[in-house]
Amino acid sequence: MLMQTHEARLSALREELARRGLDGFVVPISDEHLSEYVGAYAQRMAWLTGFGGSAGTAAVLGHKAAIFIDGRYTLQVREQVDGQLFEYQSVPATSVAEWLAENAQAGAKIGFDPWLHGKPWVDATNRILREKGAALEPVESNPIDAIWADRPQPSLAPALVHPADLAGKSSEAKRSEVAEWLTAKGLDAAVISALDGVAWLLNIRGSDVDRTPVALSFVLAHADGTAELFIAEEKVTPQLRAHLGNAVTIRPREDFVPQLKALAGKKVAVDPERAVEAIFGELQGAGASVIELTDPTVLAKAQKNPVEQAGQRAAQARDGAAIARFLHWLSIEGPKGGLDELSAAAKLRELRDESPLLRDLSFDTISAAGPHAASPHYRVDEQSNIGIAPNSIYLVDSGGQYLDGTTDITRTVWIGPDEPTAEHKDRFTRVLKGHIALAQAVFPRGTVGGQLDVLARAALWQAGVDYAHGTGHGVGSFLSVHEGPQRIAKPSGGQAGTGQELLPGMILSNEPGYYKAGEFGIRIENLVLVEPRAIAGAEGDYFGFENLTWAPIDRTLVDTALMTRSELKWWDDYHARTLAILAPQLDGAALGWLEQACAPLERN
Repeated sequence: MLMQTHEARLSALREELARRGLDGFVVPISDEHLSEYVGAYAQRMAWLTGFGGSAGTAAVLGHKAAIFIDGRYTLQVREQVDGQLFEYQSVPATSVAEWLAENAQAGAKIGFDPWLHGKPWVDATNRILREKGAALEPVESNPIDAIWADRPQPSLAPALVHPADLAGKSSEAKRSEVAEWLTAKGLDAAVISALDGVAWLLNIRGSDVDRTPVALSFVLAHADGTAELFIAEEKVTPQLRAHLGNAVTIRPREDFVPQLKALAGKKVAVDPERAVEAIFGELQGAGASVIELTDPTVLAKAQKNPVEQAGQRAAQARDGAAIARFLHWLSIEGPKGGLDELSAAAKLRELRDESPLLRDLSFDTISAAGPHAASPHYRVDEQSNIGIAPNSIYLVDSGGQYLDGTTDITRTVWIGPDEPTAEHKDRFTRVLKGHIALAQAVFPRGTVGGQLDVLARAALWQAGVDYAHGTGHGVGSFLSVHEGPQRIAKPSGGQAGTGQELLPGMILSNEPGYYKAGEFGIRIENLVLVEPRAIAGAEGDYFGFENLTWAPIDRTLVDTALMTRSELKWWDDYHARTLAILAPQLDGAALGWLEQACAPLERN
């Protein structure tokens, strides 16, 4: 009999833990690759708690349980998770380890699945628990899997070849670069376990994870330029074998652990941020020397080659036309009062689907009306869906996975027919000023994202307000919409990624925002490309951003009295370029709307 309620599922988990002699268990949103977005088979926390966000952890003890989320999900978790079953805990104000140390009894054995947690988390949590006399206990099989009767199986969809005319560099060349890196460091092999790293290195893609075109697999890359791909045999096609050639040995996925053990006596590079604890345990148990280093594909993948850059420009232009058609449609239908969040998201997907190059969305569309827009990572479903009311703000954050590029764009629009309030316009314009300041940034080589973050926040800070998320994340090339190591965020608070210098070819988002709980939210997001800047008399190398995203920004919400001449010029230049890029793709009423939306901004 299937357990239909989360109370029943929590009770069953506690019974299973007791049967195994465990006093608690930690449930992350994770898979064997530490992916941000995971396949249906790995959605254990959603099954247990009902939480639908992409980041969070649950901790279960015999007498109480808690769910840990960051500021992005403060509202969402309360809508989706029963507070009678799980305490709401905010990260980083507290942590799973601190909560367990406070609530677990001395001597408690807290179970964890070593295939779902990174080594740094395991080490840090164990240190805190040992002070209480408790300890983490690795499980051989996940206890949730034992009680999840209708758990989906991992995808067996075929792995797909990503051709050189889109990748811009052959897999052989990439493997050769990894081999040179290994040789220079005196290492024998590297474990590539992050799915986007595998996809980039071998020039393959897949459909195993919603919103991210990757294939479930692991790679061992060797210092001689060869590699071993561990993947379900059902996923291997003749085209894949021909593409990989003789230098890549294809093995069943279940051979991964035996091959790790076969590296006894070898020096193996493993990335502690991207490889699960189990990989470290298997290698160390076999007698391999494990060297903790960043996955050698990470930085190379982040710096897009000229072919990838060109593909991204083409994808953005195509995507911008779909956004423009959507905004035109919204300008007509929104004020009538008949739309809701789901119908708007469906319309946008319909318009993107008109492109034969679209393979998926790059993430679940954030279609947020009124108070829902105040939750930065809100995700609409049948239960949360509300109408898009006239005379209110509507925020839509969306993107597409095209064969030649990954897009991510946010637009905040005023749904008429009346005018927005002075508060709406003030907050929107301050967000816009931050967006423009970052878009116009020029910076010397060695600059990290954390040093630029203040540019996006300064106008908001002047009004005594801020936003709780990062300002920019890296973006992949027909890969993950959230890609490291580059990031623009406050350097404090332990946020990862701000220490990576920004290098030419890196793509980032530029997305400052403002959120008033229970009322409205604002975000303006474009993607940008780091590019060299020629400056007469410059002492050293300087960089700036090439804008990649082209779609109108809502002029109704702008208070031009708050803007400088430079900012007004940026607006006019941006929209003139938007018109030039999108107009050839539109016609009729949509083209007429675009021409009005891109006209020079009238000054107050």
